[in-house]
Amino acid sequence: MRTPALFHFNRSAFLSALALFIALVLIATVGRHIGWLRGFMGDVLVVVWVYFCLATVLRTHPRTLAVAALLIAYAVELSQYVAQVNGWKIANPVLRIIVGSTPDWLDVLAYTLGFLCVLGLRPRK
Repeated sequence: MRTPALFHFNRSAFLSALALFIALVLIATVGRHIGWLRGFMGDVLVVVWVYFCLATVLRTHPRTLAVAALLIAYAVELSQYVAQVNGWKIANPVLRIIVGSTPDWLDVLAYTLGFLCVLGLRPRK
């Protein structure tokens, strides 16, 4: 019995990731003056975007991908906290915008809501 390959290309996940990337870029540029949109909804959507990026190339259970996306977001937030505690600064302004530089519990809440949104996207089996 042959097991399915872990790696594959999922066109619909790729197109969803691309659409979300465009939305995130618009939020970061055009919507940068709308605090809740950039600061909260952008963080909600980034978990969904990471999920679709993973789903583009990995064939595994959707819940596993959702948890991986959430853990990646939590890791970024933890790295922001560690950097702040140690006084480290990201010199590149574009990278600083993408990764962020200020840890915030509301970000953790937004990431968790994004995770719940991803779980709501997929029918339960």
